[in-house]
Amino acid sequence: MNIIEHNQNGLVYLTADGFDAAGGVAHGFSTRLGGVSEGIYASLNLGMNRGDDPDKVAENYRRFCAAIGADVRRVVCASQVHGDTVRTITSADLGIGLDQPEPWQADGLVTDIPGVVLTVFTADCLPILLYDPVRKVAGAVHSGWRGTALGIVTRAVERMVDCYGCDRLDILAAIGPGISKCCFETHEDVPNAMTESMGASALHCIQVLPTGKFHVDLKALNVCRLEAAGLDPAHIAVSDDCTSCMPEKYWSHRYTHGQRGSQAAMISLL
Repeated sequence: MNIIEHNQNGLVYLTADGFDAAGGVAHGFSTRLGGVSEGIYASLNLGMNRGDDPDKVAENYRRFCAAIGADVRRVVCASQVHGDTVRTITSADLGIGLDQPEPWQADGLVTDIPGVVLTVFTADCLPILLYDPVRKVAGAVHSGWRGTALGIVTRAVERMVDCYGCDRLDILAAIGPGISKCCFETHEDVPNAMTESMGASALHCIQVLPTGKFHVDLKALNVCRLEAAGLDPAHIAVSDDCTSCMPEKYWSHRYTHGQRGSQAAMISLL
């Protein structure tokens, strides 16, 4: 599986070709290109709580959802807290508009309800979309280093299996743009958290630098998590794009020192 870039009238977004080939789902990873926001939010800011003009953010949502084929009126998101909570979205959760605060904290969302647009936000952390085309189940995960250490993506796969009867070998996964090993320089707290939770399997994703700091490969760590959770390696797509390396294309919290908008990753069963 591969990540494919699309340009629709200047709005640039990414999809996983395996999701498209399987059919039955609308999905996409946004970039910062193709919106109407201005200043530090230029131009496709999808973060509702970053200080941007709400009307411009709403128009950005309209444009991005139209590009990927999702219903902007059925966006469901959560307050992301870098934890490992995965919420199962039911019909009772619908109707929470973009102009209302998120009613619960979670870093993963799963559902089997058609039309619901599961949404996670990132600006260096990894957006991960999951799709089972057999059982018709979708998931969206926000995985920073804390979420990776906690195994948030593993929790999401387990929830798909336990709640909806998914077969792990049917689940497709797409890891979107995020900070890559080249730019994710850390102190020892991050590699220590990975080895404590994942053991020796994490070591090949960690590089010791001459300065005594470390480069950590969050994308590879999440691939390890997905494979350990039982996914077929051929069913995992990973974006090579590094948000910190490409500030003209993506929001990067690290590059901008927090003065930024947000990307969104969305998935909706058709």
